Amino acid sequence: MNAHRDAGGNAAEPLAEVAVVVIGYDDAAHVTEAVRSALAQGRAVREVVAVDDCSTDGSAGLLERLASSEPRLRVIRRRVNSGGCGTPRNTGLDAVTSPYVMFLDSDDVLPPGAADALLEAATGAHAEVVSGLCVRRELPSGREVPWQPRLYALHSTVPHPARRPRLVHDTLCVNKLYRTAFLREHGIRFPEGRFPYEDVVFTARVLAAAPRVALIPDRVYVWHVRRSAERLSISLDRAGIVNWRARTEACRQAYEILLGAGQKELARAARAKFLDHDLRMYLRELGLRDASYQRAWWDLTRAHLAGYDADDWARNPAAPGRLAGRVVLAGPEPRDLPRLRELAARPARLRPPYARAADGTPVWSADLPQVSLGPLLTRPVGALPLAVDAALRPRARGTRLRLRLHELYGRVAEAGPRSVEVEWLHRDDADLLVRSGRVDLVPCSEASGPDRDGAWTAEAAVDLAALAASGAGTWDLRLRIRFQGGATRDVTAHALTGAGLLRRRAVPSARHGVVLVQPYATHSGALALRVAPGARGALSVVRGRLRRLLD
Repeated sequence: MNAHRDAGGNAAEPLAEVAVVVIGYDDAAHVTEAVRSALAQGRAVREVVAVDDCSTDGSAGLLERLASSEPRLRVIRRRVNSGGCGTPRNTGLDAVTSPYVMFLDSDDVLPPGAADALLEAATGAHAEVVSGLCVRRELPSGREVPWQPRLYALHSTVPHPARRPRLVHDTLCVNKLYRTAFLREHGIRFPEGRFPYEDVVFTARVLAAAPRVALIPDRVYVWHVRRSAERLSISLDRAGIVNWRARTEACRQAYEILLGAGQKELARAARAKFLDHDLRMYLRELGLRDASYQRAWWDLTRAHLAGYDADDWARNPAAPGRLAGRVVLAGPEPRDLPRLRELAARPARLRPPYARAADGTPVWSADLPQVSLGPLLTRPVGALPLAVDAALRPRARGTRLRLRLHELYGRVAEAGPRSVEVEWLHRDDADLLVRSGRVDLVPCSEASGPDRDGAWTAEAAVDLAALAASGAGTWDLRLRIRFQGGATRDVTAHALTGAGLLRRRAVPSARHGVVLVQPYATHSGALALRVAPGARGALSVVRGRLRRLLD
């Protein structure tokens, strides 16, 4: 456990200097777990302020009973529901008396030692803000994905946010410790009422005040993602166009706040973050929405992007988010959604058709020649949005994966593709990995149409027994293309959807009797594979289908 040092340099108990503000509304199932995780931080936490936003499910009563035996816990019950997260956080912020404050949502938890680690960094670096690693924990699987891990690889101190523009990418408020006086001196508060993505605006206000920031690699927050919950969190509920309107408004305000404070570099970084993160995330899902949503989304996005200037587009012009944004801005109607979905994938894929302008310059398409793809001609091969098609055919005598790498304006042939390494990564357990080995890429002499300049194919065996040995689950396909000279590019593959290619099949197995196998396309169009071994696995698939039919 991290601790302060006394005058003799010896480890000392942490000072009780931290307040944790916990907010909740109708979350009786989780709120006490969240509060207990704050109290369990130990002596570093002087007080926990639990703000109940006028719950009707008995949450407040649970908190009051807990407070009766815990003197550090204070419960504030709001009389009227605010409709959002900003107002209860402001209520809690007004009530704290500690030198430092951090925030916690009722359905998440603080891991042990989080407050100690943040407090030690704050006092050691004389920082107004300390930020640590947040992990998104998918429930019920328990799979954990780090949030913005690049920022938290090492301990570091940033004297001024402008020296680390990537800070604008971490818009969460919950993985940070703030000096209370700093927030109050600068009048930094959350937007009131129902304002989705209030974190985005709050973070912009914090960065605009130019705090000294400390970054630590410690896990300080566990963000629970419950996608099957009856009521999704505000930020996860992206099905309605009101959600996108709120996100673009929050991003617009963040830019204006930073620009108004003279933080021009951070303001531009915020716009770049919108293209790289927000725009790509929603483009991956846009094809799932109905026509009215797509039209409204397109109009809102074009209106937002119309505020970008030439400098915004000129920075890293070959970046996938910028290319996608320029396509949206150039087209008055929703268009090319399947291709935009592929470009928005991580890593990006730029699928055919490929077109050139009259002068030979690569362009998005023949009917959208104003969107130049010229910057791709100088982009390193390891960063190109390469397109690979994949088809998987489960067979009793051996399952084969067929791959086809497309040319990209001559860049692929120039780099000289040699081989591809195939691996399957378990969706819920990143430590589970099945490699299919390295296979050669063979030029296609008969290439035509979009591949008239060249294409390469490869075929690899898929070890279903190794996949099934881990039980029922989903496996994502990952590829590493190797080029002449040693350059590599990690890619995913587009799932071909021809007749029968994505059909579920029962494959005989010596060990399991039968293995159910279903290739499918993810939201970004990538090939993934569901595997269910044995009778129990088959039964789980049947039950899942019945649940979907009954919902």
